[in-house]
Amino acid sequence: MSVQEIRLFGDPVLRMPAQPVVDFDKELRTLVKDLTETMLDAPGLGLAAPQIGVSLRVFTYDVDDEVGHLINPVLDLSDDEQFGEEGCLSLPGLTFDCRRAFGVVAKGFNMHGDPVVIEGTELLARCVQHETDHLDGIIFIDRLDPEQHKAALRAIREADWAGGPAPTIKASPHATRGLAL
Repeated sequence: MSVQEIRLFGDPVLRMPAQPVVDFDKELRTLVKDLTETMLDAPGLGLAAPQIGVSLRVFTYDVDDEVGHLINPVLDLSDDEQFGEEGCLSLPGLTFDCRRAFGVVAKGFNMHGDPVVIEGTELLARCVQHETDHLDGIIFIDRLDPEQHKAALRAIREADWAGGPAPTIKASPHATRGLAL
């Protein structure tokens, strides 16, 4: 296990829809452990594989002292909504109010290929939706109203981390079959 570099807004991998996991093998278990360690080190509430440059449908979460992961998630969202603060490890230091479903039932698999269901409301629901968006190439600022979106882009341009050198592209230690950037 090792802490990986988190890709920042502007990195193309964050805008690519991730590929479904088909091999539940040692490399996948290593990826889940790396994601978990990186998320906890950041620290963050969640981290999706594209955020460390791996274009696979995997994310980890740490909400209310429950650390877990989900692979190939499919979401069923409640009709009730919540509106509240949201941030992202790929946009460090920035938060904006974002509308999300109040509740979620997420179905997928664990790292061993066993079926998993995650049910949650409020913060867990927000986290699961946020991380699943990453797997679809969506960043939470895409969900803001036009005025807030404009403010978010301005804040990104003014951020200390913005405009830095292009990320170093390196080979993934995981078997990604050419799907990692």
